[in-house]
Amino acid sequence: MTPILELSNIRGGYGAIDVLHGVNLKLEAGQVHALLGPNGAGKTTTLGVCSGQIVPSGGQLLISGREVNGVSSDSLARAGVCLVPEGRGIFPNLTVTENLRMFTHAGASVSDVQEKAFSQFPRLKERRKQIAGTMSGGEQQMLAMSRALAVNPSLLLLDELSMGLAPLIVEELYERVAELAADGISILVVEQFAQAVLGVSTVASIMLHGRITRTGPPAEIAEELTEAYLGGTTH
Repeated sequence: MTPILELSNIRGGYGAIDVLHGVNLKLEAGQVHALLGPNGAGKTTTLGVCSGQIVPSGGQLLISGREVNGVSSDSLARAGVCLVPEGRGIFPNLTVTENLRMFTHAGASVSDVQEKAFSQFPRLKERRKQIAGTMSGGEQQMLAMSRALAVNPSLLLLDELSMGLAPLIVEELYERVAELAADGISILVVEQFAQAVLGVSTVASIMLHGRITRTGPPAEIAEELTEAYLGGTTH
C-alpha cells in the first residue's frame, strides 16, 4: 500500500540553515507514528515540512504517493492534512462556541463542528460559554484538536500534545488519539517525553540532530531511549 505520508531524504530548515539533514520517514494509513527526541532534534521542523509551512530545500515530501514539495499549507489542509501546533493555537479571548464557529472556514456547518467536538470531548460542551483562555490546559488542547478534526482530516499532525499537562489529562488525550486512529485517521505525533505516546503508537522513530536514527516497534524503541537525551524515562 502507498504510505499516506512519506519523507524521502528531506532537507530543510529556516532561511539558508538546514535543520533536517536527510530525513526518511513513512506513515502508513491508520498508523500512529511517534517521533521522539530531545529539544532541538528537528521534530517540529519535520512537522512544519509535512504541513507545508516549511518548503524543503531537498528531497521529496509525498502525500498518498504524490509529491507536494512547495504546496501551500492551506492547500494541504484542504486535502486533509491538519496540524495541531505546540501552544494549541486557539483564540483565547473567544468562548468555546465562538472558537468552534471560527473552525467552519473550511466549509463545515456550525452544527456539524459543534456536534463533532462535543461528542468527542464532552467537557467542551460543559464549557461552551466559557472564555477559552480561562480553561485548563487540557481543555484548551481538546479545543485545539476539535479545530483540526472539524475538517475530517486523513492525516493529523500533533506537536507536543502533552506539553504542560497533568499525566491523567495526557492519558485521556492519548486515549482519544488511539480512537481516532481506529477510525482511520493517520497520525504523526511529536513528543519529547516517550511515556505519553508509546502506549498508543503503532511505530516509533528516534530523531537526533536532524536525522531519523532508528525506527521500529514501540516496545523496541522504548528500550533504546535514555534519560540522557529525552529528559525523562519511558517507565
